[in-house]
Amino acid sequence: MAPAVLEKPVEDHLGNGPTDPAECVDRLTLLRSMPEVPVECQVCVVGAGPAGLMLACNLARFGVKVEVVDDRADPTPVGRADGLQPKTIETFRQMRLADPLLQRGVRVYDISFWRSTPEEPLHRLGREVHYPPVIDVLDPFILLVHQGMVESLFIEDLRKRGVEVRRNTAFDSYSVCDGQGGPLQVNCRTNVTQDRKTFLSQYLVGCDGAHSKVRRSIPDARPVGMSQASVWGVLDGELITDFPDIWSKTLVYSQEYGSILIIPRERNMTRFYIELKSGKVDRNQLGQDFVMQRAKDIMAPFEVGWKYIEWFGRYQIGQRVASRFCDAHLRAFLAGDASHTHSPKAAQGMNTSMHDAWNIGWKLNLAARGLAKQALLQSYEGERRKIALDLVNFDYEHANQIAAGDAVALAENFKTNVRFISGIGAEYSENAINMVEPESWVMGEAKPGCLLPPAKVTRYLDSNPVDIQLDIPMVGQFRIYLLMWDVHQTRIFLDTFCEAIASSDSLVSQLSAAASVSYAKQPRLPAPEDLYIRPERYTAVSHLFTFGLITTMPKSEIEITDLPALFQDSRWTFYLDDCPQLDTRGSLCTNKWLGSLGPGEVAIVNVRPDGYVGSIGRWDSSVDDSGEEAAKWLDTYYGRFLQVPAATS
Repeated sequence: MAPAVLEKPVEDHLGNGPTDPAECVDRLTLLRSMPEVPVECQVCVVGAGPAGLMLACNLARFGVKVEVVDDRADPTPVGRADGLQPKTIETFRQMRLADPLLQRGVRVYDISFWRSTPEEPLHRLGREVHYPPVIDVLDPFILLVHQGMVESLFIEDLRKRGVEVRRNTAFDSYSVCDGQGGPLQVNCRTNVTQDRKTFLSQYLVGCDGAHSKVRRSIPDARPVGMSQASVWGVLDGELITDFPDIWSKTLVYSQEYGSILIIPRERNMTRFYIELKSGKVDRNQLGQDFVMQRAKDIMAPFEVGWKYIEWFGRYQIGQRVASRFCDAHLRAFLAGDASHTHSPKAAQGMNTSMHDAWNIGWKLNLAARGLAKQALLQSYEGERRKIALDLVNFDYEHANQIAAGDAVALAENFKTNVRFISGIGAEYSENAINMVEPESWVMGEAKPGCLLPPAKVTRYLDSNPVDIQLDIPMVGQFRIYLLMWDVHQTRIFLDTFCEAIASSDSLVSQLSAAASVSYAKQPRLPAPEDLYIRPERYTAVSHLFTFGLITTMPKSEIEITDLPALFQDSRWTFYLDDCPQLDTRGSLCTNKWLGSLGPGEVAIVNVRPDGYVGSIGRWDSSVDDSGEEAAKWLDTYYGRFLQVPAATS
């Protein structure tokens, strides 16, 4: 598409010769009156914070034409969000983006509690492990990294794929062109001159913060909730102190002066969240000097000073959730702070916001390609609004207990909610993409609507021990794992299953063919790292489904050539379940996921592109038509929310 007229350099329109200033003004006036050429895209993302950039990054990787607009001139330089929870670290690992953050961030493994009263000086009440072994994660810590570092990581990844954030571009409004089937017209204003900029897009996603203009543009999408009276200050800086627990996450409570939550930060910095019991002090006087003095009062008798202050902020706690996360026509969506707000003290905001984007991204990819039924996009609001409500309810209790300085109640609340806080407890209810079978079939830790539990297996091809939940790059495809004890014993099942999957009557086959056409026309955007990651290994059979086979057989008893053709072509996802000693629980993958599996049984675990389990089924491989029944079961599951576009059906 030709570039918009207004995007050309001014000198291209004015010529290179000497120009009279008055004539220049006249020509600029004429230029601004010229018809604007709209920018066409499939998804327009408003807001280039963590949520908007996570969404744009994934859409670009999937090959979706995405435009990102942001009213700021630059990315976040200092302050704001700072903590990544274990599930978020796992997500960055799945995106192959975790290493820079792990190298630069500070890892926090414990929490300590301190208290002072008029009768007792400040003293430690106790310590707790932040993520005890009951939480089954690879990274049992909070990773403290500055929000700007996260944004920069996404921006760099987008740039490698030829996508740039449009800065100084503020969302104004949107409307639907040519009835509900036409594109959305997204109206923006650019630069200090407030020039008009128009985007024509299939979908719009507002990631533009708590005061979201996109939210105000969606009928009935209003924030519902409350604000608390307390005001908190935030200080980021390098400390000079003799306080012993400065490198732990620490809650300090002074009955007289209030609470401080201490968070270690990168570059030798520390963040203080400081409760401001202002008394008769006017709120406008609660500036940086007042907050620094209040911190010294709370921390006494320990000395507290600063080599420098990098950032100071002040906020009032509010817990609100938008009444809707999308419009009635499933064209405009909300994510991040545009859809939910809460206090920052549980280190949930950036994490939850990015996982809103993680959830909607793959769904928009399939919708933009014509492969999604409405039920798929409908699932976004049901899944993520539930998580937002769970979050604000937890946050209300958590923030009040921090303010009250009740270490016992806070520790109990934390233990009760630790799965949710870590991210692995963010669970979805049954819907079109989470198909719950009879209760007796769900005996292990892998459950529909829940994240796939971590497990160690050996990759057959190169004998590398791998984390199976991380091994396959996330390129917008579903993962279909078949688990069995003995491949030879279940060979008839595998043959009939593969024949049924390859049949022209198979929906999985039809969807794969449609996806191949779509990705041929609109391929995933490559990056230099793909030379090493080799994503094509995982799309050799289908752009929509990656098949994996997991068996407990010894490598010496099976060859790749013993497998049906579909699994020979999926050789990079053939795994041996033989290294329980490397697992977080010391368990075989098969036992962890399924609880148990009979000698002649075959189980299939469908995993969504965001790493959540979609459905689980089991079959007795000795039954003659069990392979065909398993293939029909797959068609039934994917037929709930996927479709073959009319042009290819």
